[in-house]
Amino acid sequence: MTKTNEAYITGIGQSEIGQNLQRHPLLLTVDAVKEALAEAGLSIHQIDGVSTYPGRVPQMLGFSPIGADELIDALGIKATWYAGGGEISSQLGAVVAAVGAIRSGQARHVICYRTVYEAAAMARPDEYPMPRRDRVEGSAQWTAPFNALSPATWFAQYAMRHVKKYGLTREQLAQIALTDRANALLNPRALVKKPLSLDEYMSARMVADPICLYDCDRFTDASTVLIVSAGDALDEVTCTPIRIVAMAGSVDRHSWDQAEWMASYATGRDLWQRTDYTPADVDTAQLYDGFSFLTLTWLEGLGFCEVGEGGRFIEGGKRIALDGELPLNTFGGQIGGGRLHGFGFAHEAVVQLRGLGGDRQIKGDPKVAVATSGGGPLATALLLARD
Repeated sequence: MTKTNEAYITGIGQSEIGQNLQRHPLLLTVDAVKEALAEAGLSIHQIDGVSTYPGRVPQMLGFSPIGADELIDALGIKATWYAGGGEISSQLGAVVAAVGAIRSGQARHVICYRTVYEAAAMARPDEYPMPRRDRVEGSAQWTAPFNALSPATWFAQYAMRHVKKYGLTREQLAQIALTDRANALLNPRALVKKPLSLDEYMSARMVADPICLYDCDRFTDASTVLIVSAGDALDEVTCTPIRIVAMAGSVDRHSWDQAEWMASYATGRDLWQRTDYTPADVDTAQLYDGFSFLTLTWLEGLGFCEVGEGGRFIEGGKRIALDGELPLNTFGGQIGGGRLHGFGFAHEAVVQLRGLGGDRQIKGDPKVAVATSGGGPLATALLLARD
């Protein structure tokens, strides 16, 4: 039974996923919107809201090339509400914002999207130039002098604490990447279609100890769309609605400056305070894996295991496998499926809850899923259910 004052994910869509795609990022976004509309049974004229993260970023067009206003103009959307910005609790914060608009009556059907074009931008720097600076400023002034220029080096410090304090091993951490790559083989849209062995993982070059090459996602070109609809508008859709049961987000400092714990821990704790569901009710977990260690922190932060027990929880990989007790990142995550920058996890959660996963569909009758984005200094978690 639907709840009229609630918000639901209805249509979902995804463009082609690749590297150095020639199709313009606006057209990739339109492709994903069209697929989402068709699945929902909606027309563009029924859409009255748009929400995206982080909006168009002129200085880094590969990272975020398409703003909400561009999509509104391109598709002729009559928007009564729209938003796009980076100063929110990570990528899926755009969905949280849409839910707020739905619940306050400002919109009935909101297109939420994330479009990335990072691989194409790197391959075509003349078209998508990277910013050049002659000085270090902002939060980078505290990290760049120590050659800590990549998020890999920032995450590695937290990962090394787990190694030193809790006994995390590389063989344990490897199970995230191995699981992602195995699941990606079953996903027709996945970016990486090559299996990964433990020996390959263990012999890979180190990026920032203990994070190696295979612990990292890779730049991707794609667009992912979720349509968030009001409960009293579900008579307008033809797909199975997925209720957004609870949401949580945390922003420590919007920087990596001396935060003791990553935001995944506070976010995971807060999620369960806003619902009667518990971690034991979750049928599948789609957890952000820009770096594999992030996924481990989400497992701990969400209470699937105790803090410090993440390595032992995933040891051997059976528990998080497609046929395990907590199927993880069933589309391949970002490590295997492609860097969809957070939105891919919510998209896959809906796919699984609707039983549309094909070869990667988990067994049984999944009804509850959790999807997350971020997890470093900022994080977002969504609890989704098929009522």
